[in-house]
Amino acid sequence: MHGGTVGFDSYVWQSEEVPNGVEFLHVSPDGDMGFPGTLITRVRYSLFGNVLRIDYTASTDTTVLNLTNHVYFNLRGDDKGNILNERVELNASRYTPTDAQQIPTGKLALVAGIPFDLRKPMKIGAHINDANQQLQFGSGYDQNFVLNGVAGVLRLAAIVTDSESGRKMTVETTEPGVQFYTANHLDGTIAGRHGVKYDKNAGFCLETQHFPDSPNHAKETCSLKTPFG
Repeated sequence: MHGGTVGFDSYVWQSEEVPNGVEFLHVSPDGDMGFPGTLITRVRYSLFGNVLRIDYTASTDTTVLNLTNHVYFNLRGDDKGNILNERVELNASRYTPTDAQQIPTGKLALVAGIPFDLRKPMKIGAHINDANQQLQFGSGYDQNFVLNGVAGVLRLAAIVTDSESGRKMTVETTEPGVQFYTANHLDGTIAGRHGVKYDKNAGFCLETQHFPDSPNHAKETCSLKTPFG
């Protein structure tokens, strides 16, 4: 699920300055973390006013790859408590259910009528503790949502707002899915740069991506021209 015992986040990447940002380069040799083939990956971060853009480019002779960004956000600030009162909206009518080990089953299920219906703004904590098997598997929200629209085309993925701070974050992507994760496994053992200890639900992640485990599920290996919604 996360690329092996030593993920790409644990390496020091080569970097160079580019217009409006920085580009990072990492070369993963054949056999690294059990994956076949040499993989050359570049990730570029560009800043345009209040817009952060992330571009991924990779080439390989033979392997599978599904890159994403796993930054934790808290629109109130890292010392202002949890994110349960922030409101989230996801542009997704379906999601990919998992088994107890959080491996996708291969099905695309409708969100209507269950806690995963986030098509209209809802407080993150409104249903996070509902007696729902999928929520229990992840100890909260940790699901991949099937984004509406056409994969490969830049479109809305999510909007998160916080009334206390007045902050609003909009996420757009060309990817077919987004993993919504509510920091269910943080336990206070990790501290931020200001010494704040991060407990459960201290932040949220919106990981734009291809569907997890999609090479093993034909129905989830969607064409870049497949419309959802």
